[in-house]
Amino acid sequence: MNWQKRLWRPEPSFRLLGKLLQINWLYVLLICALAGVGYLALYSAGGGSAKPFARPQLVRFGFGLVMMIMVALTSPRLLRLLSIPVYLVAVTLLALVLHMGHVGKGAERWINLAGLQFQPSEFAKIALVLALASWFHRIDIKRMGNPLRLIIPAILTLLPVALVLKEPNLGTAVIIGLIGATMFFAAGMRLWQIFLLVAPLPFLGKFVYAHLHDYQKARIETFLHPEHDRLGAGYNIIQSKIALGSGGMWGEGYLRGTQGQLNFLPEKQTDFIFTMIGEEWGYAGAAGVIGLLALLVVGGMLMAMRSRNQFGRLLALGISVDFFLYCAVNLSMVMGVIPVGGVPLPLISYGGSAMLTMMFGFGLLLSSWVHRNERDVPASQKDL
Repeated sequence: MNWQKRLWRPEPSFRLLGKLLQINWLYVLLICALAGVGYLALYSAGGGSAKPFARPQLVRFGFGLVMMIMVALTSPRLLRLLSIPVYLVAVTLLALVLHMGHVGKGAERWINLAGLQFQPSEFAKIALVLALASWFHRIDIKRMGNPLRLIIPAILTLLPVALVLKEPNLGTAVIIGLIGATMFFAAGMRLWQIFLLVAPLPFLGKFVYAHLHDYQKARIETFLHPEHDRLGAGYNIIQSKIALGSGGMWGEGYLRGTQGQLNFLPEKQTDFIFTMIGEEWGYAGAAGVIGLLALLVVGGMLMAMRSRNQFGRLLALGISVDFFLYCAVNLSMVMGVIPVGGVPLPLISYGGSAMLTMMFGFGLLLSSWVHRNERDVPASQKDL
């Protein structure tokens, strides 16, 4: 009967085809739609030309799309084995930034790798999600009440936070910390433990402000009183509000936004790309983009809920939270709700680091969906 089992055993090509069919292609379509919005916005930011922003971004997206599909087909066991090496690479790159990083706008955030500029803090967020999901996968949820079980994941979270703060990059450091906190809670951290961690935070505000860099304090002052320096520190946010307001309900028309096309709007291809969308496409177009972003967040959360194993749940949740925080911080920033922090709008803003790391993250999320029916095994049998 062995020859019959071999005969009916599915070939690797059929297993690969089965995994391809398991990919959530509707979610992939939403990702492509968002990237399409980004291409149109960057085409407009280039003055009605594919250069210098739209075409390079499209090439990056094509490469990221292939990478995303490859990661989605990767087995969870292999991802768990690679989680710590990937995390160590991310931390090493963060450390290298402090010694050989490129200085821009008052901070060292980029390093050159093979002639390409790369921002390790973007990659560190995805690496942290992967490492924490792998670590909590090994721990029985009943043991989460033991504070000693939280020491190592706390170190895994605080190490990249400290390195990113050192650059300095306060906005990204806060996002990394929030991602880690969310995964702690989702993994089964007790409410009293969360309270002990959060309780001191209100009392640290004055201490943290005293140790901020001058440009970070200036951002806070500008946020509170942008009109005090309309042509200096307050220029960016004032022009952003003017552009958003001038769009009205239906916008001034594609390629016709006065603030963007006449270069009054600063950083229109990166941090303030949504402002240009609001000016040209109006409230209706901006609401449509926000709806598309929301669908990706909700879709990721639903995929997390459908996973039958702890690793997949935490992986999908962490990537979804990362994407949500990206969007929430950028949109709040350009609307003047929070101080400007240099956080891009994922898949829309121009930039290679954010694009490729987010596509890698989406690949991890889709992998959790492809392998969603793999059940957890007893803690004693889980891979080390």
